[in-house]
Amino acid sequence: MGHLTSALPVVLDLSGRLVVVVGGGPVSAGRVSAFVDEGAVVRVVSPWLCEDLLDLAVEGLVEWRARDYAGPADLDGAWLVHTATGDARVDARVRADSEAARTWCIDEADPDGSPAAVPPRADVITADGRVTISTYAAQDPGLSVALRDGVERALVSGELDLRRTRPRGEGWVALVGGGPGADGLLTVRGHELLMAADVVVVDRLAPRAVVDRLPASVRVIDVGKTPGNHPVPQWRINEILVEEASRGLGVVRLKGGDPYVLGRGGEEREACEANGVRVEVVPGVTSAVAVPAAAGIPVTHRGVARGFSVVTGHEEIPVLPTGGDHTLLLLMAVNGLRWTAKLLVEHGRSPDCPVAIIERGFAPDQRVTTGTVANIADLAVERGVESPAVVVVGDVVRLGPDWP
Repeated sequence: MGHLTSALPVVLDLSGRLVVVVGGGPVSAGRVSAFVDEGAVVRVVSPWLCEDLLDLAVEGLVEWRARDYAGPADLDGAWLVHTATGDARVDARVRADSEAARTWCIDEADPDGSPAAVPPRADVITADGRVTISTYAAQDPGLSVALRDGVERALVSGELDLRRTRPRGEGWVALVGGGPGADGLLTVRGHELLMAADVVVVDRLAPRAVVDRLPASVRVIDVGKTPGNHPVPQWRINEILVEEASRGLGVVRLKGGDPYVLGRGGEEREACEANGVRVEVVPGVTSAVAVPAAAGIPVTHRGVARGFSVVTGHEEIPVLPTGGDHTLLLLMAVNGLRWTAKLLVEHGRSPDCPVAIIERGFAPDQRVTTGTVANIADLAVERGVESPAVVVVGDVVRLGPDWP
């Protein structure tokens, strides 16, 4: 944009309004895409079009007059004009014709003399819709860009708290996968939604440091479960989500791992949708894959393992491929490990198949216990293995640094 010494920021509604673009190069293509996204009717005047503009013309999203600029008649009906022909004389002529017609013109060839400019812009999707960031620093376009990027980073990272700026209206629920507990593995979208939430319903294995940093105004409801102790049953968790959202609040259900990987996220989504509550699901880094990675164990490896299965250790495991080249990942399996090992052998898994138990993945006190299907239950008792832990069964365990 240009060094406009005096400028009043104005937001234009271009939907259904004609915008004339003179010039068919990449600079024009970037602007045309933005105009089309805003619902404008776009006419491009140029003897040739770059690939991106040609695609838009072929799709019928813009009108193409395949010739040089012919004069004021090309601007008839325009609400806004943009020129970037690469020929300063033609751009100056387009600008002069626009001024004569009292139509705003953005002249990319002469930003200092252009009566209009488009400041650096970024769009961020928040819990309540799109936020457009547009910045302007007189005499310093570089500072404008830096300001835009800084505000965008603050929104995306969750540093900016958007709760109090939103009037209470339609409530919503977001089922957010928090990953294996390490703050850095929570997704950008997860951070965004946490910074817009009024209520956070949190699991025991969710990233607690993120929760601890939330403002005091955010109500945190702890529904964490421990083995054999479920103080808040699942049906009640479903009710809490619906009740809070029905009050017009933004609710984040923050879970460990991924909501749809043995996390009962599907049940929570069904409960919300059955009660007319808008719900979004944000995938998380599943502990089934991430925790073995933290221990240096890949769940697949060329020449060693071609696939993997993830099952819960709470229930009797199903019959699965039994070769060491198929990795079995068990979640919530510590308490029933002896019974699970017995079933694996009965299903055909070799007693000598390697096994690793990774406790407290990504935590400073992470610990790995290795053995075989035949002896892993005894080793777990000897070492006092406790949840949370991920059990890995398969030849890939030999690739980890803790294999003897």
